[in-house]
Amino acid sequence: MRALIFDLDGTLVDTVYAYIFAWQRTLAEAGMPLEGWRIHRKIGMSGGLFTRAVARELGRDISSREEAALLDRHGELFLQLLPETRPLPGAVKLISFLKSTEILFGVATSGRRPEINASLDVLGIGKETIVVERRDVARAKPEPDLFLACQQRLGVNAGDCYVIGDAVWDILAARRAGMLSIGLLSGGYGEDELSKAGAFRVYRDPAELHRSLDELGVLP
Repeated sequence: MRALIFDLDGTLVDTVYAYIFAWQRTLAEAGMPLEGWRIHRKIGMSGGLFTRAVARELGRDISSREEAALLDRHGELFLQLLPETRPLPGAVKLISFLKSTEILFGVATSGRRPEINASLDVLGIGKETIVVERRDVARAKPEPDLFLACQQRLGVNAGDCYVIGDAVWDILAARRAGMLSIGLLSGGYGEDELSKAGAFRVYRDPAELHRSLDELGVLP
């Protein structure tokens, strides 16, 4: 049986740009201003990898103590900037359909609790759904650990999984996990970028993915 593994931010919920603005404010407060477009290209990485990438952009080291402080402050600002999480078009209907038809699916995100709790709630994803978050694995995207952990908990082979994500980091991690990937444009990356990274198909948003499930061979 095929299984679907979803990224969360930018794939099912409209949170990417809140993450960008929160990081921009966090870095500015710390005396490390960085342009928003540079931050956007790194969204989807783990927080730790993100701060190391930022350090390279700035040409300076970021200590582990600074990194921890940045991550904590980013979490605070993110919740302030996005008090109400909105699902992307078709996301709630898609999740409901997968549940009703008993199609296997899970969520694997570089986000952490409690920041992701509101997103899961608005999607109607509860304890019955497998959710793998950053703290559950040693390494996050572009490493394959998140998707492999979700696949193992779903009880299927890696080759029977599709990863659905909105960033090139999702696509790269899926390739390294030995899984086909589906790209969505709802996180701000272009179709060419996602295709060149290795996406098998690219759709506009969860609504278009829902209408195209027959192309993936997952319908009962």
